[in-house]
Amino acid sequence: MKKIKFLLMSMVAAVLVSCGTTNTVPITGRKQNLMVSDGEILSLSTQQYQEFMKTAKVSTDATKTAMVKRVGQNLANAVVSYLNANGLQNDVQNYNWTFNLVADNQANAWCMPGGLIVVYEGILPITQDEASLAIVLGHEIAHAVARHSAEQMSKQIKQQYGVQGLGALATILGVGSNTVSFGQAMANQGLSFLNLKYSRDHENEADHMGLIFAAMAGYDPSAAVTFWQRMSAASTNNTAEFLSDHPSDATRIKNIQGWLPEAQKYYKPKTTTTKKTTTTKKKTTTKKTTTKKK
Repeated sequence: MKKIKFLLMSMVAAVLVSCGTTNTVPITGRKQNLMVSDGEILSLSTQQYQEFMKTAKVSTDATKTAMVKRVGQNLANAVVSYLNANGLQNDVQNYNWTFNLVADNQANAWCMPGGLIVVYEGILPITQDEASLAIVLGHEIAHAVARHSAEQMSKQIKQQYGVQGLGALATILGVGSNTVSFGQAMANQGLSFLNLKYSRDHENEADHMGLIFAAMAGYDPSAAVTFWQRMSAASTNNTAEFLSDHPSDATRIKNIQGWLPEAQKYYKPKTTTTKKTTTTKKKTTTKKTTTKKK
């Protein structure tokens, strides 16, 4: 019986591992297994983004809106250049870069797969400058480039298959239905805690990649440290890190400081050309000529 149980468990594991495709995350080089295609997730992403924008209150502040679009597009251009230069030209077609500023006091921003981004006005008093805004947008863009949404969906699919498979296996082995239900409930609870840590891993990876994207776009990556210090001061979230889907601010800042030397290698300050208009007033002067009498 033990041998049969082992073989069945091995079969379930083999099926789960063999499904999907293996992908490499840009910059970090981490391997990931995806069970959903780009086409599937991009279609869903576009639909949900459009639905959100139908009900969102778009910012009427033209200056702030222009800043968000300008900084966002600079980052998008840097990402596209990086992908093209590293043999990832096929990935470029997956992005329809869109940047919207909405009138909402939340200190928040997010990016859906395909480069569909929303920034909330409430985060701008904390970013304060374009370099810090680039840190925020770089982080959000990194989630899309690293296919974190697809990876999260893939993991949930595997977990669902795994729990159902274990339930079927237990039934085959003659385990009572109550025990099966209890085991599935415990498995789901355990998997939910694993997902929390998994999300923190994604957040850390997005911090790392976003720092480098900001540097590539010409923004000083060291702005990330002071931004997160301000973000920490403004935060009211005291949730313990191991129960949160985001790293603590202290952990985040420490990690960013460790990545700064790498990011600085990509940093070339943006040069801006400012046209100065000089108005010259013509003065009419009258010269007096003195004639000496002889």
